[in-house]
Amino acid sequence: MNISENKVIDESIQGQALVMETPKTTGKKLFLESYGCQMNFSDSEIVASILMEKGYTTTTNFEEADVIFVNTCAIREGAESKVRNRLNDFKRVKARNPNALVGVLGCMAERLKAQFLEQEKLVDLVVGPDAYRDLPNLLEQAEDGHRAINVLLSKEETYADLTPVRLGTNGVTAFISITRGCDNMCSFCVVPFTRGRERSRDPESILNEARDLFSRGYREVTLLGQNVDSYLWSGGGLKKESLTEEQKAASVNFSKLLEMVALVNPDLRVRFSTSHPKDMNDEVLYTMAKHENICNNIHLPVQSGNSKVLQMMNRGYTREWYLSRMEAIRRIIPGCGISTDIITGFCGETEEEHQETLSLMEIVQYDFAYMFMYSERPKTLAERKYADDIPEAVKKRRLQEVVDLQRKHSSVRTHEGLNKVHRVLVEGYSKKSEDMLMGRNSQNSVVVFPKENYKKGDYVNVLVDKCTSSTLIGTVVK
Repeated sequence: MNISENKVIDESIQGQALVMETPKTTGKKLFLESYGCQMNFSDSEIVASILMEKGYTTTTNFEEADVIFVNTCAIREGAESKVRNRLNDFKRVKARNPNALVGVLGCMAERLKAQFLEQEKLVDLVVGPDAYRDLPNLLEQAEDGHRAINVLLSKEETYADLTPVRLGTNGVTAFISITRGCDNMCSFCVVPFTRGRERSRDPESILNEARDLFSRGYREVTLLGQNVDSYLWSGGGLKKESLTEEQKAASVNFSKLLEMVALVNPDLRVRFSTSHPKDMNDEVLYTMAKHENICNNIHLPVQSGNSKVLQMMNRGYTREWYLSRMEAIRRIIPGCGISTDIITGFCGETEEEHQETLSLMEIVQYDFAYMFMYSERPKTLAERKYADDIPEAVKKRRLQEVVDLQRKHSSVRTHEGLNKVHRVLVEGYSKKSEDMLMGRNSQNSVVVFPKENYKKGDYVNVLVDKCTSSTLIGTVVK
Protein backbone atom coordinates (compact mmCIF):
# COMPACT_ATOMS: atom_id res chain seq x y z
CA MET A 1 0.00 0.00 0.00
CA ASN A 2 1.35 3.38 -0.89
CA ILE A 3 1.55 5.89 1.95
CA SER A 4 -0.17 9.10 0.94
CA GLU A 5 0.20 12.57 2.42
CA ASN A 6 -2.45 11.55 4.94
CA LYS A 7 -0.63 9.94 7.83
CA VAL A 8 -3.76 8.27 9.23
CA ILE A 9 -4.32 5.12 7.18
CA ASP A 10 -7.71 3.42 7.45
CA GLU A 11 -8.80 -0.10 6.51
CA SER A 12 -9.23 0.46 2.75
CA ILE A 13 -7.11 -1.50 0.28
CA GLN A 14 -6.32 0.47 -2.83
CA GLY A 15 -5.63 -0.79 -6.33
CA GLN A 16 -3.16 0.89 -8.61
CA ALA A 17 -2.71 0.48 -12.35
CA LEU A 18 0.95 0.27 -13.21
CA VAL A 19 2.79 1.34 -16.33
CA MET A 20 6.29 0.48 -17.46
CA GLU A 21 8.99 3.14 -17.41
CA THR A 22 10.77 1.87 -20.53
CA PRO A 23 9.90 2.83 -24.13
CA LYS A 24 7.23 0.68 -25.74
CA THR A 25 8.09 -2.01 -28.24
CA THR A 26 5.85 -4.06 -30.49
CA GLY A 27 3.81 -6.88 -28.94
CA LYS A 28 0.70 -7.56 -26.91
CA LYS A 29 -0.46 -5.08 -24.32
CA LEU A 30 -0.38 -5.94 -20.63
CA PHE A 31 -2.47 -4.24 -17.95
CA LEU A 32 -1.30 -4.80 -14.36
CA GLU A 33 -3.28 -3.74 -11.31
CA SER A 34 -1.90 -4.32 -7.82
CA TYR A 35 -3.67 -4.40 -4.47
CA GLY A 36 -2.38 -4.47 -0.93
CA CYS A 37 1.15 -4.27 0.39
CA GLN A 38 4.41 -3.03 -1.09
CA MET A 39 5.48 -6.62 -1.69
CA ASN A 40 2.65 -6.99 -4.21
CA PHE A 41 3.76 -3.87 -6.08
CA SER A 42 7.32 -5.23 -6.09
CA ASP A 43 6.06 -8.57 -7.44
CA SER A 44 4.23 -6.77 -10.25
CA GLU A 45 7.59 -5.35 -11.33
CA ILE A 46 8.94 -8.91 -11.53
CA VAL A 47 5.95 -9.98 -13.64
CA ALA A 48 6.50 -7.06 -16.02
CA SER A 49 10.18 -7.98 -16.33
CA ILE A 50 9.36 -11.56 -17.28
CA LEU A 51 6.70 -10.63 -19.85
CA MET A 52 8.62 -7.71 -21.30
CA GLU A 53 11.21 -10.21 -22.51
CA LYS A 54 8.37 -11.95 -24.39
CA GLY A 55 7.47 -8.77 -26.28
CA TYR A 56 4.72 -7.41 -24.06
CA THR A 57 4.31 -3.70 -23.37
CA THR A 58 2.23 -2.22 -20.58
CA THR A 59 -0.79 0.05 -20.69
CA THR A 60 -2.78 1.96 -18.09
CA ASN A 61 -6.00 1.45 -20.08
CA PHE A 62 -7.42 -2.02 -19.46
CA GLU A 63 -9.92 -1.50 -22.30
CA GLU A 64 -7.09 -1.89 -24.84
CA ALA A 65 -5.23 -4.71 -23.08
CA ASP A 66 -4.68 -8.19 -24.48
CA VAL A 67 -3.78 -9.52 -21.03
CA ILE A 68 -5.15 -8.20 -17.73
CA PHE A 69 -3.53 -9.25 -14.46
CA VAL A 70 -4.78 -8.41 -10.98
CA ASN A 71 -2.12 -8.88 -8.30
CA THR A 72 -4.17 -9.68 -5.24
CA CYS A 73 -4.11 -9.25 -1.49
CA ALA A 74 -5.69 -11.79 0.88
CA ILE A 75 -4.90 -10.13 4.18
CA ARG A 76 -8.46 -8.88 4.77
CA GLU A 77 -11.89 -9.84 3.53
CA GLY A 78 -12.49 -6.35 2.14
CA ALA A 79 -9.55 -6.74 -0.24
CA GLU A 80 -11.05 -9.91 -1.71
CA SER A 81 -14.38 -8.16 -2.27
CA LYS A 82 -12.67 -5.32 -4.12
CA VAL A 83 -10.81 -7.75 -6.38
CA ARG A 84 -14.00 -9.68 -7.18
CA ASN A 85 -15.80 -6.47 -8.13
CA ARG A 86 -12.85 -5.44 -10.28
CA LEU A 87 -12.86 -8.76 -12.14
CA ASN A 88 -16.47 -8.13 -13.06
CA ASP A 89 -15.38 -4.81 -14.60
CA PHE A 90 -13.00 -6.72 -16.87
CA LYS A 91 -15.78 -8.90 -18.28
CA ARG A 92 -16.66 -6.25 -20.84
CA VAL A 93 -13.14 -6.42 -22.26
CA LYS A 94 -13.59 -10.12 -22.94
CA ALA A 95 -17.05 -9.49 -24.39
CA ARG A 96 -15.52 -7.12 -26.95
CA ASN A 97 -12.29 -9.07 -27.43
CA PRO A 98 -12.81 -12.83 -26.91
CA ASN A 99 -9.06 -13.40 -27.21
CA ALA A 100 -8.29 -11.16 -24.22
CA LEU A 101 -7.07 -13.02 -21.14
CA VAL A 102 -7.71 -12.16 -17.48
CA GLY A 103 -5.53 -13.58 -14.74
CA VAL A 104 -5.28 -13.45 -10.96
CA LEU A 105 -1.80 -13.29 -9.42
CA GLY A 106 -0.51 -13.37 -5.89
CA CYS A 107 -1.94 -14.08 -2.49
CA MET A 108 -5.56 -14.90 -3.40
CA ALA A 109 -4.51 -17.37 -6.09
CA GLU A 110 -4.23 -20.63 -4.15
CA ARG A 111 -7.30 -20.25 -1.97
CA LEU A 112 -9.70 -19.09 -4.66
CA LYS A 113 -8.40 -20.92 -7.71
CA ALA A 114 -11.45 -23.20 -8.02
CA GLN A 115 -13.97 -20.38 -7.61
CA PHE A 116 -12.24 -18.07 -10.08
CA LEU A 117 -11.54 -20.66 -12.78
CA GLU A 118 -14.46 -23.07 -12.60
CA GLN A 119 -17.36 -21.83 -10.51
CA GLU A 120 -17.49 -18.11 -11.22
CA LYS A 121 -15.51 -18.32 -14.49
CA LEU A 122 -14.08 -14.86 -13.91
CA VAL A 123 -10.54 -15.56 -15.06
CA ASP A 124 -8.47 -17.60 -17.53
CA LEU A 125 -5.40 -18.22 -15.40
CA VAL A 126 -4.40 -18.24 -11.73
CA VAL A 127 -0.76 -17.85 -10.70
CA GLY A 128 0.75 -17.87 -7.21
CA PRO A 129 3.60 -15.59 -6.06
CA ASP A 130 6.33 -18.23 -6.57
CA ALA A 131 5.25 -19.22 -10.11
CA TYR A 132 5.79 -16.04 -12.12
CA ARG A 133 8.58 -17.60 -14.20
CA ASP A 134 5.92 -19.97 -15.56
CA LEU A 135 3.75 -17.13 -16.86
CA PRO A 136 4.74 -17.41 -20.56
CA ASN A 137 3.80 -21.11 -20.56
CA LEU A 138 0.57 -20.48 -18.68
CA LEU A 139 -0.43 -17.75 -21.11
CA GLU A 140 0.08 -20.15 -23.99
CA GLN A 141 -2.14 -22.71 -22.26
CA ALA A 142 -4.86 -20.13 -21.69
CA GLU A 143 -4.67 -18.96 -25.30
CA ASP A 144 -5.32 -22.57 -26.35
CA GLY A 145 -8.42 -22.67 -24.16
CA HIS A 146 -6.99 -24.82 -21.37
CA ARG A 147 -7.08 -24.27 -17.61
CA ALA A 148 -3.90 -22.42 -16.70
CA ILE A 149 -2.92 -22.67 -13.08
CA ASN A 150 0.26 -22.77 -11.01
CA VAL A 151 0.03 -21.98 -7.32
CA LEU A 152 2.91 -24.13 -6.09
CA LEU A 153 4.99 -22.51 -3.36
CA SER A 154 8.78 -22.73 -3.37
CA LYS A 155 11.41 -23.01 -0.66
CA GLU A 156 14.08 -21.45 -2.89
CA GLU A 157 12.55 -18.91 -5.29
CA THR A 158 13.65 -15.31 -4.68
CA TYR A 159 13.79 -13.97 -8.28
CA ALA A 160 17.25 -12.67 -7.38
CA ASP A 161 18.53 -12.99 -10.95
CA LEU A 162 15.75 -10.85 -12.45
CA THR A 163 15.96 -7.09 -12.93
CA PRO A 164 12.53 -5.72 -12.06
CA VAL A 165 10.91 -3.32 -14.51
CA ARG A 166 10.06 -0.22 -12.46
CA LEU A 167 6.32 0.41 -12.60
CA GLY A 168 4.33 3.51 -11.75
CA THR A 169 7.67 5.02 -10.85
CA ASN A 170 8.60 8.58 -9.98
CA GLY A 171 12.16 7.78 -11.04
CA VAL A 172 13.46 8.62 -7.57
CA THR A 173 12.30 5.92 -5.14
CA ALA A 174 12.21 2.16 -5.63
CA PHE A 175 11.61 -1.10 -3.76
CA ILE A 176 14.14 -3.91 -3.40
CA SER A 177 12.84 -7.24 -2.13
CA ILE A 178 15.31 -8.91 0.26
CA THR A 179 13.19 -11.83 1.54
CA ARG A 180 10.13 -13.76 0.42
CA GLY A 181 7.61 -15.64 2.54
CA CYS A 182 7.27 -15.70 6.31
CA ASP A 183 7.99 -18.15 9.12
CA ASN A 184 6.06 -16.22 11.78
CA MET A 185 2.76 -18.00 12.28
CA CYS A 186 0.76 -15.08 13.66
CA SER A 187 -2.65 -16.56 14.37
CA PHE A 188 -4.56 -13.92 12.38
CA CYS A 189 -2.29 -13.88 9.32
CA VAL A 190 -2.66 -15.80 6.08
CA VAL A 191 0.73 -14.79 4.58
CA PRO A 192 2.62 -18.02 5.49
CA PHE A 193 -0.05 -19.96 3.59
CA THR A 194 -0.10 -17.67 0.55
CA ARG A 195 3.62 -16.83 0.27
CA GLY A 196 5.27 -19.86 1.84
CA ARG A 197 8.37 -20.27 3.98
CA GLU A 198 10.83 -17.44 4.46
CA ARG A 199 13.79 -17.22 2.09
CA SER A 200 16.58 -14.64 2.14
CA ARG A 201 18.07 -13.30 -1.05
CA ASP A 202 21.77 -13.31 -1.94
CA PRO A 203 23.16 -9.99 -0.62
CA GLU A 204 25.31 -9.43 -3.70
CA SER A 205 22.21 -9.45 -5.91
CA ILE A 206 20.63 -6.88 -3.59
CA LEU A 207 23.71 -4.65 -3.76
CA ASN A 208 23.86 -4.97 -7.54
CA GLU A 209 20.22 -3.89 -7.78
CA ALA A 210 20.88 -0.90 -5.49
CA ARG A 211 23.94 0.12 -7.54
CA ASP A 212 21.98 -0.17 -10.78
CA LEU A 213 19.14 1.96 -9.42
CA PHE A 214 21.54 4.66 -8.24
CA SER A 215 23.28 4.74 -11.62
CA ARG A 216 19.86 5.32 -13.26
CA GLY A 217 19.05 8.30 -11.06
CA TYR A 218 17.16 6.71 -8.19
CA ARG A 219 18.05 8.21 -4.85
CA GLU A 220 16.06 6.13 -2.36
CA VAL A 221 15.50 2.39 -1.94
CA THR A 222 13.19 0.58 0.45
CA LEU A 223 14.30 -2.92 1.46
CA LEU A 224 11.21 -5.12 1.59
CA GLY A 225 10.31 -8.29 3.43
CA GLN A 226 7.51 -9.67 5.57
CA ASN A 227 10.05 -9.53 8.41
CA VAL A 228 13.27 -7.81 7.33
CA ASP A 229 14.90 -8.29 10.75
CA SER A 230 15.03 -12.06 10.25
CA TYR A 231 17.07 -11.69 7.04
CA LEU A 232 20.03 -14.08 7.14
CA TRP A 233 22.27 -15.17 4.26
CA SER A 234 24.73 -17.99 4.82
CA GLY A 235 25.26 -19.11 1.25
CA GLY A 236 23.01 -20.88 -1.20
CA GLY A 237 21.10 -23.87 0.09
CA LEU A 238 21.91 -23.39 3.78
CA LYS A 239 18.81 -23.20 5.98
CA LYS A 240 18.75 -20.92 9.02
CA GLU A 241 17.48 -23.62 11.34
CA SER A 242 20.47 -25.88 10.52
CA LEU A 243 23.20 -23.30 11.14
CA THR A 244 25.59 -23.41 14.08
CA GLU A 245 26.12 -20.27 16.13
CA GLU A 246 29.53 -19.84 14.48
CA GLN A 247 27.96 -20.02 11.01
CA LYS A 248 25.31 -17.50 12.00
CA ALA A 249 28.00 -15.12 13.27
CA ALA A 250 29.81 -15.38 9.93
CA SER A 251 26.61 -14.83 7.95
CA VAL A 252 25.10 -11.61 6.64
CA ASN A 253 22.27 -10.60 8.95
CA PHE A 254 19.94 -7.66 8.44
CA SER A 255 22.16 -5.17 10.26
CA LYS A 256 25.12 -6.08 8.04
CA LEU A 257 23.00 -5.96 4.89
CA LEU A 258 21.61 -2.56 5.87
CA GLU A 259 25.12 -1.18 6.25
CA MET A 260 26.25 -2.72 2.95
CA VAL A 261 23.40 -1.02 1.08
CA ALA A 262 24.05 2.29 2.87
CA LEU A 263 27.67 2.14 1.69
CA VAL A 264 26.65 1.88 -1.99
CA ASN A 265 26.62 5.69 -2.06
CA PRO A 266 26.09 8.35 0.63
CA ASP A 267 23.48 9.99 -1.64
CA LEU A 268 21.37 6.83 -1.74
CA ARG A 269 18.81 6.96 1.04
CA VAL A 270 17.79 3.62 2.56
CA ARG A 271 14.49 2.64 4.17
CA PHE A 272 13.12 -0.77 5.13
CA SER A 273 9.82 -2.45 5.88
CA THR A 274 8.55 -4.37 7.75
CA SER A 275 10.21 -5.01 11.11
CA HIS A 276 8.96 -7.48 13.73
CA PRO A 277 9.16 -6.40 17.39
CA LYS A 278 10.49 -9.79 18.56
CA ASP A 279 13.42 -9.57 16.10
CA MET A 280 14.24 -5.85 16.09
CA ASN A 281 17.55 -5.69 17.95
CA ASP A 282 19.87 -2.91 19.06
CA GLU A 283 22.46 -3.85 16.43
CA VAL A 284 20.07 -2.63 13.72
CA LEU A 285 19.38 0.56 15.66
CA TYR A 286 23.07 1.37 16.08
CA THR A 287 23.64 0.74 12.37
CA MET A 288 20.85 3.22 11.60
CA ALA A 289 22.37 5.79 13.93
CA LYS A 290 25.80 5.31 12.36
CA HIS A 291 24.80 6.11 8.77
CA GLU A 292 23.14 9.40 7.90
CA ASN A 293 21.64 8.00 4.70
CA ILE A 294 19.68 5.30 6.55
CA CYS A 295 16.39 7.02 7.25
CA ASN A 296 15.32 7.57 10.83
CA ASN A 297 12.01 5.81 10.32
CA ILE A 298 10.80 2.43 11.61
CA HIS A 299 7.53 0.64 10.96
CA LEU A 300 7.04 -1.63 13.97
CA PRO A 301 3.58 -3.27 14.04
CA VAL A 302 2.20 -3.69 17.55
CA GLN A 303 -1.27 -5.09 16.60
CA SER A 304 -2.49 -4.86 20.24
CA GLY A 305 -1.41 -3.21 23.46
CA ASN A 306 -2.48 -6.13 25.65
CA SER A 307 -0.15 -9.05 26.40
CA LYS A 308 -2.92 -11.66 26.55
CA VAL A 309 -4.21 -10.65 23.11
CA LEU A 310 -0.65 -10.63 21.77
CA GLN A 311 -0.19 -14.17 23.05
CA MET A 312 -3.41 -15.27 21.33
CA MET A 313 -2.13 -13.60 18.17
CA ASN A 314 1.11 -15.63 18.54
CA ARG A 315 3.17 -12.49 18.16
CA GLY A 316 6.07 -13.66 20.32
CA TYR A 317 6.35 -10.59 22.57
CA THR A 318 4.53 -8.83 25.39
CA ARG A 319 3.37 -5.27 25.89
CA GLU A 320 6.42 -4.71 28.10
CA TRP A 321 8.82 -6.08 25.46
CA TYR A 322 7.32 -3.83 22.81
CA LEU A 323 7.62 -0.75 25.01
CA SER A 324 11.24 -1.67 25.77
CA ARG A 325 11.87 -1.61 21.99
CA MET A 326 10.27 1.84 21.84
CA GLU A 327 12.58 3.03 24.62
CA ALA A 328 15.62 1.70 22.77
CA ILE A 329 14.60 3.39 19.52
CA ARG A 330 14.05 6.75 21.21
CA ARG A 331 17.37 6.43 23.09
CA ILE A 332 19.58 5.30 20.20
CA ILE A 333 17.85 7.26 17.40
CA PRO A 334 16.41 10.46 18.90
CA GLY A 335 13.64 11.90 16.74
CA CYS A 336 13.03 8.64 14.88
CA GLY A 337 9.70 8.47 13.09
CA ILE A 338 7.68 5.44 14.16
CA SER A 339 4.61 3.90 12.54
CA THR A 340 2.63 0.78 13.35
CA ASP A 341 -0.22 -1.62 12.55
CA ILE A 342 -3.19 -2.02 14.91
CA ILE A 343 -6.02 -4.57 14.83
CA THR A 344 -9.20 -3.92 16.79
CA GLY A 345 -11.78 -6.51 17.80
CA PHE A 346 -9.57 -9.60 17.75
CA CYS A 347 -11.13 -12.79 19.08
CA GLY A 348 -12.25 -12.40 22.69
CA GLU A 349 -10.85 -8.87 23.09
CA THR A 350 -12.41 -7.27 26.16
CA GLU A 351 -13.07 -3.60 26.63
CA GLU A 352 -10.22 -3.42 29.13
CA GLU A 353 -7.83 -5.02 26.63
CA HIS A 354 -8.92 -2.52 23.99
CA GLN A 355 -8.21 0.29 26.44
CA GLU A 356 -4.67 -1.07 26.85
CA THR A 357 -4.15 -0.57 23.12
CA LEU A 358 -5.26 3.04 23.47
CA SER A 359 -2.99 3.55 26.48
CA LEU A 360 0.00 2.13 24.59
CA MET A 361 -0.75 4.52 21.74
CA GLU A 362 -0.73 7.40 24.25
CA ILE A 363 2.70 6.30 25.49
CA VAL A 364 4.29 5.89 22.06
CA GLN A 365 2.40 8.56 20.05
CA TYR A 366 3.02 7.12 16.58
CA ASP A 367 3.64 9.31 13.57
CA PHE A 368 1.06 7.31 11.63
CA ALA A 369 -0.60 3.90 11.60
CA TYR A 370 -2.39 1.30 9.52
CA MET A 371 -5.58 0.49 11.44
CA PHE A 372 -8.00 -2.34 10.80
CA MET A 373 -10.89 -4.26 12.25
CA TYR A 374 -10.14 -7.94 12.67
CA SER A 375 -11.45 -10.08 9.84
CA GLU A 376 -11.14 -13.86 10.05
CA ARG A 377 -8.98 -15.41 7.33
CA PRO A 378 -9.22 -19.03 6.15
CA LYS A 379 -6.58 -21.57 7.25
CA THR A 380 -5.22 -19.36 10.02
CA LEU A 381 -4.79 -20.57 13.59
CA ALA A 382 -7.31 -18.00 14.75
CA GLU A 383 -9.96 -19.41 12.41
CA ARG A 384 -9.33 -22.94 13.67
CA LYS A 385 -8.93 -22.19 17.37
CA TYR A 386 -10.82 -19.02 18.30
CA ALA A 387 -14.32 -17.67 17.87
CA ASP A 388 -14.68 -14.42 15.96
CA ASP A 389 -16.99 -13.24 18.71
CA ILE A 390 -16.71 -9.44 18.80
CA PRO A 391 -19.84 -7.84 17.27
CA GLU A 392 -19.27 -5.80 14.12
CA ALA A 393 -20.60 -2.65 15.77
CA VAL A 394 -18.11 -3.02 18.64
CA LYS A 395 -15.23 -3.59 16.21
CA LYS A 396 -16.18 -0.45 14.30
CA ARG A 397 -16.52 1.64 17.43
CA ARG A 398 -13.13 0.49 18.73
CA LEU A 399 -11.53 1.12 15.35
CA GLN A 400 -12.93 4.64 15.29
CA GLU A 401 -11.50 5.31 18.74
CA VAL A 402 -8.08 4.14 17.52
CA VAL A 403 -8.36 6.25 14.36
CA ASP A 404 -9.40 9.36 16.29
CA LEU A 405 -6.51 8.97 18.73
CA GLN A 406 -4.01 8.36 15.95
CA ARG A 407 -5.24 11.42 14.09
CA LYS A 408 -4.48 13.48 17.19
CA HIS A 409 -1.01 11.94 17.60
CA SER A 410 -0.17 12.38 13.92
CA SER A 411 -0.97 16.07 14.20
CA VAL A 412 1.20 16.38 17.31
CA ARG A 413 4.13 14.68 15.56
CA THR A 414 3.72 16.83 12.46
CA HIS A 415 3.71 20.05 14.49
CA GLU A 416 6.97 18.97 16.14
CA GLY A 417 8.57 19.59 12.73
CA LEU A 418 7.84 23.33 12.85
CA ASN A 419 10.69 25.83 12.90
CA LYS A 420 13.24 23.16 11.98
CA VAL A 421 15.35 22.52 8.87
CA HIS A 422 14.58 19.19 7.18
CA ARG A 423 16.70 17.45 4.55
CA VAL A 424 14.22 16.48 1.85
CA LEU A 425 14.53 14.27 -1.21
CA VAL A 426 12.43 15.82 -4.00
CA GLU A 427 9.96 13.29 -5.45
CA GLY A 428 7.86 15.53 -7.71
CA TYR A 429 5.13 18.13 -7.79
CA SER A 430 2.78 18.72 -4.90
CA LYS A 431 -0.69 17.27 -5.42
CA LYS A 432 -2.25 20.72 -5.22
CA SER A 433 0.04 22.86 -7.35
CA GLU A 434 2.82 22.53 -9.92
CA ASP A 435 4.34 25.64 -8.43
CA MET A 436 5.20 23.53 -5.39
CA LEU A 437 7.40 20.48 -5.03
CA MET A 438 7.05 17.68 -2.49
CA GLY A 439 9.39 15.19 -0.92
CA ARG A 440 9.95 13.37 2.34
CA ASN A 441 12.30 13.89 5.21
CA SER A 442 14.20 11.14 6.99
CA GLN A 443 11.21 10.43 9.25
CA ASN A 444 8.98 9.91 6.16
CA SER A 445 6.95 13.09 6.69
CA VAL A 446 5.75 14.85 3.55
CA VAL A 447 7.32 18.28 3.03
CA VAL A 448 6.01 20.83 0.49
CA PHE A 449 7.93 23.91 -0.73
CA PRO A 450 8.17 26.34 -3.72
CA LYS A 451 9.79 24.64 -6.70
CA GLU A 452 12.18 27.46 -7.73
CA ASN A 453 14.84 25.72 -9.86
CA TYR A 454 14.81 22.37 -8.05
CA LYS A 455 13.88 19.06 -9.64
CA LYS A 456 13.13 15.44 -8.83
CA GLY A 457 16.06 13.64 -7.25
CA ASP A 458 17.58 16.76 -5.66
CA TYR A 459 18.28 16.95 -1.95
CA VAL A 460 17.20 20.26 -0.42
CA ASN A 461 17.15 21.74 3.06
CA VAL A 462 13.70 23.09 3.88
CA LEU A 463 12.94 25.41 6.79
CA VAL A 464 9.41 24.53 7.86
CA ASP A 465 7.35 27.45 9.15
CA LYS A 466 3.81 26.05 8.88
CA CYS A 467 1.97 22.77 8.52
CA THR A 468 -1.36 21.03 8.18
CA SER A 469 -2.21 18.06 10.37
CA SER A 470 -0.11 15.80 8.16
CA THR A 471 2.09 17.91 5.87
CA LEU A 472 5.06 20.18 6.57
CA ILE A 473 5.31 23.41 4.53
CA GLY A 474 8.35 25.64 4.16
CA THR A 475 11.03 27.19 1.95
CA VAL A 476 14.44 26.00 0.82
CA VAL A 477 17.41 27.40 2.68
CA LYS A 478 21.02 27.21 1.54
